[in-house]
Amino acid sequence: MPTGIWLVPRGAQCRCVLGQKLETSQTKYIEMPIFVRGISAIRSAYGFKSMISVICVCNDQQILQECLLKSLSEQETACETIIIDNTQNRFKSAAEALNWGGSQAVGDYLMFVHQDVDLSGSFFDGMEALLDSLSDLGVAGVAGTSERAGPFVERCSNAIHGRGPARFRNAITHGPQRVQFGKPIREPEPVQTLDECLVIIPKSIFRMMQFDEVTCDGWHLYAVDYCLSVRAQGFGVYVIPKLMHHQSIGHKEKSALEILVSLGLQSEEYYVTLERVLKKHKDGYKWIHTSCGSWGTASLLKLQRFRSALKRVVLSLVF
Repeated sequence: MPTGIWLVPRGAQCRCVLGQKLETSQTKYIEMPIFVRGISAIRSAYGFKSMISVICVCNDQQILQECLLKSLSEQETACETIIIDNTQNRFKSAAEALNWGGSQAVGDYLMFVHQDVDLSGSFFDGMEALLDSLSDLGVAGVAGTSERAGPFVERCSNAIHGRGPARFRNAITHGPQRVQFGKPIREPEPVQTLDECLVIIPKSIFRMMQFDEVTCDGWHLYAVDYCLSVRAQGFGVYVIPKLMHHQSIGHKEKSALEILVSLGLQSEEYYVTLERVLKKHKDGYKWIHTSCGSWGTASLLKLQRFRSALKRVVLSLVF
């Protein structure tokens, strides 16, 4: 598919934009009329040994420019950037769009990231060496949830998000007020699943296994499903100690009554996909732990949603 490639002034970094050209006041782009595969020639000319391909689906150009593209322009490390313009709803799911974008990428590692993510200034420093050190790597991310027992707040890790369980590994921040979420880490840690805000997949793994467009036919849980699938194939899922900020809090604000009536914080589309994911992986897991909660594969989902919603409301009233 024809596309435009824009070279930014910062060193040998290149940017590939799919769809219409994205205007920005931050950087002047020079259009080159070649195909996506032409990036390999640029890569070779500058002597890149390997490259990280940044792949993002965009439905809001302003948010993209203010968050992801701005932070990418501040990086010193060369990368390929593929922006999938979905403002006209060409793609009906994240899995479909990202699979297409991933098929166009030339990097050794494919980084699938949300448009409202702000990467730290040194995000790519040492990244490839860190990923290369994980011999069984199937997929890595900046925010993940482990299977280790303990309060939810202690299960998640890394990212700049806000509060969070110990099961959530790596501290990131999210939301307009940059609330920290998760338990900070210093070394890569194995986890069960990763948050969709940013995941990195070796190209060799992605060639074997793409995102499941049937199970995840919307915009949720495609990374969770992917993590469980690669683990089933014997590969590792890791959260890495890299900082970033996610502008979104991951759900719409709801009152206590709305949470109870809708049986949770997430959209109904989220829970429809969640039910499919639980069914798909029920033979391999008794519990699936995500950044939005832990879910039993053998229990009725609506009952779990009611319990979770009730607990969330009670805790909000107490604290």
